[in-house]
Formats: sequence, C-alpha cells, structure tokens
Amino acid sequence: MPTARPDTLRVFSLNCWGIRFFSQLCTQRYEMIGELLGREQHDIALLQEVWSERDFLFLKRKLSSSHPYTHYFKSGVIGSGLAVFSKHRIQDALLYQYSLNGYPYMLHHGDWFGGKAVGLVIVDIFGLKAHVYVTHLHAEYSRAQDEYLTHRIVQSWELLQFVRHTSCGADLVVLGGDLNMHPQDLGNRLLRSHTGLRDCYTETDTFDGCEDGHTLIADNHFTKKQDLVPFEKGIRIDYILMKGSQRVSMKCESLSTTKGPVADKPFPYSDHESLTAELALSRQHGSSDALAASEQMDVVAEARAVVKEGLCQTEALRDKAMRLMFGGLLLLLLPLAMAFLPCFCSFSTLGLLGAVCMSLLLSGALLYLLFTTHIKVLKETEDQMMLTSNDLQTKLAGCRLSGCPSSDGSPDLQPLSPFKREE
Repeated sequence: MPTARPDTLRVFSLNCWGIRFFSQLCTQRYEMIGELLGREQHDIALLQEVWSERDFLFLKRKLSSSHPYTHYFKSGVIGSGLAVFSKHRIQDALLYQYSLNGYPYMLHHGDWFGGKAVGLVIVDIFGLKAHVYVTHLHAEYSRAQDEYLTHRIVQSWELLQFVRHTSCGADLVVLGGDLNMHPQDLGNRLLRSHTGLRDCYTETDTFDGCEDGHTLIADNHFTKKQDLVPFEKGIRIDYILMKGSQRVSMKCESLSTTKGPVADKPFPYSDHESLTAELALSRQHGSSDALAASEQMDVVAEARAVVKEGLCQTEALRDKAMRLMFGGLLLLLLPLAMAFLPCFCSFSTLGLLGAVCMSLLLSGALLYLLFTTHIKVLKETEDQMMLTSNDLQTKLAGCRLSGCPSSDGSPDLQPLSPFKREE
C-alpha cells in the first residue's frame, strides 16, 4: 500500500461516467473505483459525473476508513455530479453553478439538466490551508461546428473568477476535473493565464500513462469513436492543475493515467482515464506566480471576441423566438374568428387549431425568456472582461513607465521541514 511522505500530496481525478440506466455497467464499475481508491490511498480524490447520490453513498461507505471526509455537491435537476473524498479534514465547502450550460431543448445532449458547476472544499493538509476545486464543463460535441463554444468560454471565465476570488488566503491550490477542452483551447489558456494554475502534465518530472497524456482514448472499451473525430488516438480533456503561494511552492513529481483496460478486470473504470498526481511541497520566500500582463490581455481580448460573437448569435435566436411568439398570437386569432362561423368549421377542428396556436405561443415565450437570460449572462461576462482588460492595460502602462522587467522571476526553493500530519 503506497504511503505518502509528509511533504507529498497525492491527488486523484476521474470522470466516472455514472449515468444510471444509461452508462454501461455502472454498479460494477463503482465497485472497481471504490477498490482502487481504497487500495491506492490518495490524499484527495476528485470525482465527476457521480450523478446518483446513491452511488456517492455507496462509495462513502466503502471508503469510510481510508477517506473519512467527504462532500457531495448538489445542484441542477439531476445534480452536479461532483464529489470529493479526502483523508484530511474538510473544513468548509462552497458551490458555484455556471450561468450558461447548454439548452433544455437539446435533450439528446442533456448538459442543461446536469447542474455543471465548480465545487470548492477547504482542507487542512499537514497544517496547511488547501483550497481544492473540482469541476466539469460543458461537453464539446463537434470540433468543427461547436455550438457550445461560447458557453464553455463563459464557464471558463466564471471558473477563473471563482478561483481567483476564493483562493486568496490559501497555502495550496489544486483544481481537478473534466474541462472538456484541449490543452491549447482558448478557455484553457484563459483559465491558466489568469489564475497562475499550472498543468501537472506539462510540469511533471515523470509521466506514466497514455500517449500525450490522453484521457479519452480509442483503446477504451466504452469510448465512442465518433467522440474522437478528428483525433484518432485520443484527446486530453481531463486535468489536475496546481498552484502554490508565497509560503509554499508545489511541484509535480509524477503524473500517471490509467490506460484503458484494467488488469484482471473485464472492462475499464470509465470511458475516461483517471489521473494521479504526486505533488511535492517546498518552502519558498518571496512572491511567485507573476504572470505577463500582455499575455493576459491577449487571451482576454480573444475571449471577448468569442463572447461577442455568441451574444450576436443569441440575440438572433431571441428575435426568432419573439417572431414565433407573435406568430402564435396572430394565428390564435384565426380560430377565434372562425368560431363565429359555425358552418365553416367544426368545434373539434377549432379546438385543434387553438391548441396548436397556444403551443406555438408558449414555446416562443419560453424560448424568449431563455435567450433573454443568456444574453444578460453574456453581457455581464463581457463587461467583466472589459474591466479586467482595462485594469491589465493600466498595470502594463505603469510597468513600462517604471521600467519593470517583463520576464517572470523564479523564486529560490528550499526543502521543507516535514509538515505536521493529522492524527
């Protein structure tokens, strides 16, 4: 059984693909996931798509001795699917549900019914205050025609704002989850550049896992091959990100993933591969995580352009909904007028026409309200981005006037004396 050194933190992340009655072999896979977590003894396990609270309670009972501290985040119609299991005491928890998360009429995708969110738990680890985040962003169903790009950009913005404003007093920051974005996608770059979070895959000393760190691979029994188009071998959309503080620096010593089939088991843990990161903690003096303001401005400008485009598209959809609503209202006058001509049409026909017109009217009204809400969210996001851009521009101008160096400095690191472990 692995035992972590006092200055090493082991973090696990997995999208469990736990949609009851839809995901294959749910019960058997949760049994396997529980066995894995109990055996490996990670400090913290971050799970996504645990859609059923019954499955969470099963894992909670199974891991009661190895991970006595747990939290299950509840939101949306069927829940957030986010769960945390910890060997260390959870002091507090907070949930933020994303403002945009797909459309209710896209039933075949279903993202709107899951309350996609970011969950925060504050954990006492070796006497340090660790802010641990778990999240799951909207899926990308088509790389070529991504109708949810704007939604993921808004979610990325809300995620980075949530992390920035809730992690100020933290000694350690860890974020794990299914971001549904490739490493160089705009939302991913936006998140990293504005929070200082570092990708464990690019930072690790040693890596043992799928080629290029892929977490959705063709060799997985459960993977739908159409989800990988145009990437034949796989894609990397699951992450563990980390950041230290002025007191403590974090370094990823090793990162590993599962590789599809599980030894001595007939099927994998999930349609996604899991991640396990071993994070070394070192004491440092002085500030770190200084980010180039010019780089941040470029990423924000790119994100604002996507949000503006999404705003125009959503306004066009609202106009269509309004036309549908007024069309239904005008058509409703037709059966009312025909009611005065009983010889012209039967009452059953009038009733059918009235029902169709009322359906059009109500559908248009509901869609109009939905798109109006989305427009407000997009405008608010754009306003926040504009404020951030103006602030960065002011800082950059001040830095040029004072002759600040543009390159980032690396703080000197010293070995940490062992942190006090919990009893």
